[in-house]
Amino acid sequence: MKHSKSKRLSQAMLFILLFGIVSLFSDMTHEGASSIRGAYLSLLGASAGTIGFVSGLGELIGYSMRYVFGKLTDRTKQYWPMTIAGYLLDVLAVPALALVGEHGWIGACALLIVQRMGKAIKKPAKDTILSFAAAQEGVGKSFGIQEVLDQIGAFLGPVLLYLVMLFKTDGTVFQIYSACFAVLAVPSVITIVLLLVTRYRFPNPECFEPESKEYVPFKMKKEFILYIAGISLFAFGFIDYSIVIMHISRTYTGLAAGLAQTSALVSGGTLPLLYAGAMLVDAVAALFFGFLYDKKGVRALVWSTILSAPFAIFLFAVPSVPMVLVGIALWGIGMGAQESILKAAVTNMVPKASRATGYGIFECSFGVFWFLGSWLLGVLYDISIPAMIAVSVAAQLAAIPLYIRSAKWSRAAESGT
Repeated sequence: MKHSKSKRLSQAMLFILLFGIVSLFSDMTHEGASSIRGAYLSLLGASAGTIGFVSGLGELIGYSMRYVFGKLTDRTKQYWPMTIAGYLLDVLAVPALALVGEHGWIGACALLIVQRMGKAIKKPAKDTILSFAAAQEGVGKSFGIQEVLDQIGAFLGPVLLYLVMLFKTDGTVFQIYSACFAVLAVPSVITIVLLLVTRYRFPNPECFEPESKEYVPFKMKKEFILYIAGISLFAFGFIDYSIVIMHISRTYTGLAAGLAQTSALVSGGTLPLLYAGAMLVDAVAALFFGFLYDKKGVRALVWSTILSAPFAIFLFAVPSVPMVLVGIALWGIGMGAQESILKAAVTNMVPKASRATGYGIFECSFGVFWFLGSWLLGVLYDISIPAMIAVSVAAQLAAIPLYIRSAKWSRAAESGT
């Protein structure tokens, strides 16, 4: 019996790792695109306000629709079909960006929204089937491992684009960027192939987690509501990387003047490497805070928020390359905690039978406030950068008391007091 149990645990971890490799190539595709997305939209003629609006709108659609698809997933239990359909839209929309015209920022924005819709379809189902395996291995550790593999891909994607920019010396800046998006077709196809292999190997991942002895319907408990309020404030204040990279490209590379190389560390050609560095920090932070969550609970989220909240000060307040690098590292810590701890907490708060709905509600609220924050912060960037910094830092720090109160109520509910 002991041997059987250890074998089952190893199968759960194998599933987590295999799905993590799928995520690696998926992130290689769309995070590679994210490393130059803001600069690309600016090159195509979009303003800072437009970039902030479109980035926020994409997140709004990508997150708000997750509630709908989360409910649908719980109702139909079609975990794999929803996951596969979402991945197809997600990874195929990215290389299509190579096909937009030289002034085709509207078409590029539309494709980015299609890509976000793909994420909306896949995410509740994907996170739910991962949570089934994570229930055996520890939710913080499992989502942390998943995020590490994600971020290895998110690191390799920008590095790949850096190499494309390095070796493609002929053509205009637009042609170089188009070639970058075309190259991303390779990891996108690998993603789909590996996803189908994973589906074949593990057709019923829900078997990893035992069924509850009795059906527990989904209920919006007060601790879950407080937690949602906290992560919504965090999302509102967390500046989208499109605005970050647009600011860096304008300040340090003279993008409008043809990406003049004005700094050895920060230049037009190294823009993807900055994002790659952020993703590397993200991976380390996700694993560290994921393990910490399994030991310390929500306190891990409090500490990560305190550490990452001031990133906007370093990125936008002082025109200094070292400060920019520190700011990007802190931004990566915030992203890592977001992708590991936030999901792990939902797994602990929501019963198995309605977990996709719980993820859908969590990510819907996150996306709505990400949209509102991205839009406001994009507008404030054009009006007053100090005001943008103040709103960003204050909103993230304001989430901490809600995290703490939610954790206290959750412990009280578990103890029956």
